[in-house]
Amino acid sequence: MKINKLYVSAIVMILLMLGFTYIAVGMDSKSAGGDIVNDLAILGAIVIFSATIIVAIKYVRQMQTDKATGKLAEDNWDGIGEYENELPIGWSIIFLGTIVWAFWYMLFGYPVNAYSQIGEYNKDVKISNAKFEKKYTNLTKTQLTNMGESIFIVDCAACHGLAADGLNGTAANLNKRIQVKSVEYVIEHGSDNHLSAHELATGMPVMSAGLTKKQIHTVAEYVSNGFDKSNKAGAKIFASTCASCHGADGYGTPYVAPNIHTFTPTLVAHIVGHGKHGGIGVMPAFKNLNPVQLKAVATYVTAISKGE
Repeated sequence: MKINKLYVSAIVMILLMLGFTYIAVGMDSKSAGGDIVNDLAILGAIVIFSATIIVAIKYVRQMQTDKATGKLAEDNWDGIGEYENELPIGWSIIFLGTIVWAFWYMLFGYPVNAYSQIGEYNKDVKISNAKFEKKYTNLTKTQLTNMGESIFIVDCAACHGLAADGLNGTAANLNKRIQVKSVEYVIEHGSDNHLSAHELATGMPVMSAGLTKKQIHTVAEYVSNGFDKSNKAGAKIFASTCASCHGADGYGTPYVAPNIHTFTPTLVAHIVGHGKHGGIGVMPAFKNLNPVQLKAVATYVTAISKGE
């Protein structure tokens, strides 16, 4: 019986594949046999390679012996037609099989049910945060301030500076409640930050209508300078434009507008936890801080803004 050279070549290639696999990973328990994942990966590689060789040989042989038959499609390109051959059954079964396997893999295989480092990390973080909150629930104001200072140095000082002075305008100067350009920006652009720390707050609309640039600057200076009574023009503009929401002295109205006279721990915690847009730039939300840490850093920032 004469064996075709193609089949001989296929057998040789498969044997070489097995040989190289054995040399590369070995068959002892320390390398492949000790880990089922490695075993399956090696077996899969062998099966895929073997199937590829066999299928390639089949179609090479088919090209050597088969003749074109069947009905030509009506469409052609430069006289080159296409036969209306049915889809091979084997190909169809394999294609449908890969779809079924993909759904199984996603829903019942590795992604949902298997071990996940991210899942383990999230679980550990949740447990750690629960222990942290339980341990540090009833801290005094001094303890909260000290903890907040440590958190501020790690997470906030890179932008705001160790002295919380904003590093020459790269971030907000936290030694005072609000800066002139920040007030001007909010008046001219509005705010979607919900900074009253109440989830029902709807943000601040643009309030520049009817105000000139000079008037906006005047009222911004009035607010930034701690509602300076000597700035009568700014006080008048504030009373007619801003006081209806922020209150006559800027201490805010619950569920309507934030306190713009002084920082409060609730307000700072909301800003740190949600981030904000302003005249200086965009501050990201610090989702890595748990509620106790947010309260601590908020207490610290409020303290330094009041010079405490």
